[in-house]
Amino acid sequence: MTEPYPNIIKSELSRTVKKDGVTVEVSIIRLESRAEWKLEVINSAQTFIVWDDPFASDAEAFAEFERTVAKEGMRTFLDKGNDIPFRR
Repeated sequence: MTEPYPNIIKSELSRTVKKDGVTVEVSIIRLESRAEWKLEVINSAQTFIVWDDPFASDAEAFAEFERTVAKEGMRTFLDKGNDIPFRR
């Protein structure tokens, strides 16, 4: 018998943020069976920026997003990442 996939809990603090002409989706999630929260930001190119370390609360995760915006600006999330296109 296989184990069912764990439920993913999405924080009510998850939201779309528009600022300085940049729009991102802030997603704060955790597994139902775990207490720690993960923070990821998805930009318009559908690139995911994911923090490595978990947060003790969803509020801490959102505060880290806000600190990043205050320190580096929204344009920091425009990076297209390390995607390598396939040859056609």
